[in-house]
Amino acid sequence: MSNRYFIKLSYNGTNYHGWQSQPGVTTLQDVLKNALDILLKEEVSLTGAGRTDTGVHAKVFYAHFNSGHQPDFFSENDILFKLNCILPHDIAVDSILLVKEKAHARYDAISRTYQYIIERRKNPFTQDLAYHYSGKLDLENIRLATSKLFNHSDYTSFSKSNTQVNNNLCQIMDAKWYEQGSRWIFEITANRFLRGMVRAITGTLIETGKGKLTPEDFEKIIESKDRQKAGYAVPGYGLYLTDISYPGHIFIKTVSNL
Repeated sequence: MSNRYFIKLSYNGTNYHGWQSQPGVTTLQDVLKNALDILLKEEVSLTGAGRTDTGVHAKVFYAHFNSGHQPDFFSENDILFKLNCILPHDIAVDSILLVKEKAHARYDAISRTYQYIIERRKNPFTQDLAYHYSGKLDLENIRLATSKLFNHSDYTSFSKSNTQVNNNLCQIMDAKWYEQGSRWIFEITANRFLRGMVRAITGTLIETGKGKLTPEDFEKIIESKDRQKAGYAVPGYGLYLTDISYPGHIFIKTVSNL
């Protein structure tokens, strides 16, 4: 009898072509699956909470897999220590959780939260970890434009094309900008995100901060449903997946935890 488990992890995405397995490149899914196969001595099928693009980081990420091993195996055999020893330095597993038989890391997610970090001063310690932009930005204008997001649910203007999704509707629950030292951080929470959505929104909002767009222009871009009218997509290395929420009833117990 197999059981379903959620695995909670974090990673620095610099060296990876995103989460999703692809031929000819190194992905997070492939690296984690290989480590689990070695450790569990069985071939697992690993499903992630979603795709993250090349270079994008995750402070919180979940994936699910089935295993013939019982929960006691994970709690009594230093599994996390061994798994983290196999994994490279830029991936860390935090816990393994026993979940209900049909629990799904992607489809059961209620919301996801991303942060985009803009570093306003030269900082040698945040290369590939934040978007360095030292030009002037009108934060009030950016915040006014950000508020327009809540008036809509179709975000086609900020989606990559040919993504093979049924629709481009999302429920944005929260979106805000705040300062943290020399950084500006854009944080956004929604029930789902389109491919490239956060990066395209951020880039277009930066255009409003530069004075190239007004908040009203930003809203017209949303209404146009035309990616060509939106601004540039900021680099992936400034983007972090910071939280994923699930309904509590899908979890049975934590079987291994750091």
